[in-house]
Amino acid sequence: MDEDSRYEAVRSRDARFDGAFFFAVETTGIYCRPSCPAVTPKRRNVRFFATAAAAQGSGFRACRRCRPDSVPGSADWNVRADVVGRAMRLIGDGVVDREGVAGLAARLGYSARQVQRQLTAELGAGPVALARAQRAHTARVLLQTTGLPVTEIAFASGFASVRQFNDTMRAVYASTPTELRAAAPKGRRTANRTSAGIPLRLAHRGPYQAGHVFDLLEREAVPGVEEIGGPPGRRTYRRTLRLPYGTGIVAVDERPGAPRSATGGWLDARLHLTDPRDLTTAVQRLRRLFDLDADPFAVDERLGADPRLAPLVAARPGLRSPGAADPEELAVRALVGSTAAEDLVRRYGKALDAPCGTLTHLFPEPAVLAEAEPHGPLGALTAALADGAVRLDPGADRDDAQAALLALPGLDAATVAVIRTRALGDPDVAPPGADVPDTWRPWRSYAVRHLRAAGE
Repeated sequence: MDEDSRYEAVRSRDARFDGAFFFAVETTGIYCRPSCPAVTPKRRNVRFFATAAAAQGSGFRACRRCRPDSVPGSADWNVRADVVGRAMRLIGDGVVDREGVAGLAARLGYSARQVQRQLTAELGAGPVALARAQRAHTARVLLQTTGLPVTEIAFASGFASVRQFNDTMRAVYASTPTELRAAAPKGRRTANRTSAGIPLRLAHRGPYQAGHVFDLLEREAVPGVEEIGGPPGRRTYRRTLRLPYGTGIVAVDERPGAPRSATGGWLDARLHLTDPRDLTTAVQRLRRLFDLDADPFAVDERLGADPRLAPLVAARPGLRSPGAADPEELAVRALVGSTAAEDLVRRYGKALDAPCGTLTHLFPEPAVLAEAEPHGPLGALTAALADGAVRLDPGADRDDAQAALLALPGLDAATVAVIRTRALGDPDVAPPGADVPDTWRPWRSYAVRHLRAAGE
């Protein structure tokens, strides 16, 4: 989009572009999402930014009315396989907070200087600024949904000091942490500890066919690690998560309502974390699992133009292509199947210190499985995952990962296609032997979901 097209989106308050870009008003010093309900500013006073971090870096603070930091992520980062796309997925997973810019660069196979230059040139902000914007959003969520002490929140959000935390919150939100907490809607804040759970709204753009996603999760659920309950339309999906600093139990509700809504919506979620520093990572993994950053308008426009797919798209607008909360777990499950995966959990999974209902274990780590089951395809896959010969993290190169998987004994092309679609979140995968023409690119994964939903 050129800037005139972006301004038209702002003037029409078009929610389809929330997260795709941001606009700032020079006369007020505030930046917003395109659908902000405030009075439309004059064109000469508007500046556009690719990321919230770029707007913040230029001295603009977040609008208190539209909360531009809480929009769905840009669909570009899931589609793109280049360095910028891979870097954005890794930053979203919290790699900069845990490993610094050097760790991010090492995962990408570039120097820190090259990563800084590429991100700044395209997005207007480097990795530190992008991570800072993410930390500020995490801190606001914790301030407004938990009763944790402000000092704990500062370090849980990834800030190096309380002073840095206070300065950032004032710069981004024009409010102190105490003022942000006081502005939280009544009833949103939980108990003094995050053991009570952190309530969240996981935003998505456009229509969302939640029923089909929950149907898939229900069919695939592995007892001990996952459970899904409730009547269709009001189900709750719960699972355990292994996270960088601890463990978590997450619950996501199937939101009833009109899946055809063009304005977007959200899924209600609650996170129980042993360490609040894992909030950002847990949220990003849920977003990938439920494919919440997709652009259903772009997908439906392309696929709906095909005579074969047009009636399917019209029947299920906004159908998603679910990913994975744990890519390595998904790879093992794709290889062995749900029944064998249940047995692996029972024999080798790590028991939770505090089981929650039927959720009792974490899925076993690749290193544990490689030692316990060293032979056959499972041993080869888990050993490759454990030693890094196969990488499935958010910043992995998809083509390299596919080649490495195909080189392992016992992994056929169909299994690797599932891993590429789900674990690596590739929106453009055609299963081997399927009638999936190139005219459906770059959304062939979504086309396959439509065909399967229709029983083809």
